[in-house]
Amino acid sequence: MKLSTNKVEDPDVNLTPMIDVVFLLLLFFMISTSFIRESSLKVDLPEATGQTLADQDKPVDIVINANGHFIVNGVTLNAPSPEQLSANLKQAVGENKDPHIIISADANAEYQQIVTAMDVSQQLGYTRLTLATRQKSKK
Repeated sequence: MKLSTNKVEDPDVNLTPMIDVVFLLLLFFMISTSFIRESSLKVDLPEATGQTLADQDKPVDIVINANGHFIVNGVTLNAPSPEQLSANLKQAVGENKDPHIIISADANAEYQQIVTAMDVSQQLGYTRLTLATRQKSKK
């Protein structure tokens, strides 16, 4: 009886599954990472430390109340269209190229009205916006 000796083969390492796993991990981390979204508007968000903003040129105030009325530097507009708001904002700004605009909205005002005010400001080329807030009272 002739017994054949088993030939020992060199171990073969297949790297394809490992490369697939590394690629999937890379995809997972790329998708789950939150990327910083840059806005086309520069918005100065006030801090609630109780300090006031430094007085610069006379700012333009846009007040939005809960009824949907806009008050632009003391001029009341009843539910204005973006075109009306744009015309009044241009008039309030005057010759100032980069005015400081402060948007003060009632807590019960519609979010769309705030966005409209910001959008009209952006379309006119005004980039210095501040959203006014009220400091929480400490109890």
